Amino acid sequence: MVNAALAAAAEHGLRNLSLTDVANQAGVTRGALLYYYDDLDAILVEAHAAGMARVGTERAALVAQQDTPAGKLAAAIAAGLPSGPDDALMRLLYEFDVLAGKSPLHDELVQRLYGEQLELYTAILAEGVASGDFALTGPLGDTAMNLVALEDAYGLHIVAGGSITVADAQRAITLYAAQAGAALPDSAAG
Repeated sequence: MVNAALAAAAEHGLRNLSLTDVANQAGVTRGALLYYYDDLDAILVEAHAAGMARVGTERAALVAQQDTPAGKLAAAIAAGLPSGPDDALMRLLYEFDVLAGKSPLHDELVQRLYGEQLELYTAILAEGVASGDFALTGPLGDTAMNLVALEDAYGLHIVAGGSITVADAQRAITLYAAQAGAALPDSAAG
């Protein structure tokens, strides 16, 4: 159902998405969907959980494979961006951001994802400062917050199909990290 919800949301947009759209995409009836899910929000929560896993759990596992804070930061930046304009899962996550403030469900999902992003960057930066690998030029919390903001802003431009590519975004975020005192290996610069 997650894939059907992603495909239907990509076609119709999250604001206009209906249970019928998801059912049609999945090739089942609305009644069949309602047998397994209470409503459209229940399906969207599951789709958001898939996004949370990718941006949270799966990315944290990639980061943990790295031996240095710089390697961890490079992995976090690369894994936090969409794969390209056709990344339906990331597009859905950005659409949840747009709906924040319109429902408690969307507010909670957006805040939970932001918290995970911020926690990951904060932990990496703190490790780098503690090891002496990073010499931050500003407060650690602000640097982490800026990394999340850049990741989100560039990611939104990528899925919107604009002129910013994944490589452009990765290079720009890496440049910011270096300017903030968290330089990455040359190979991570894109």
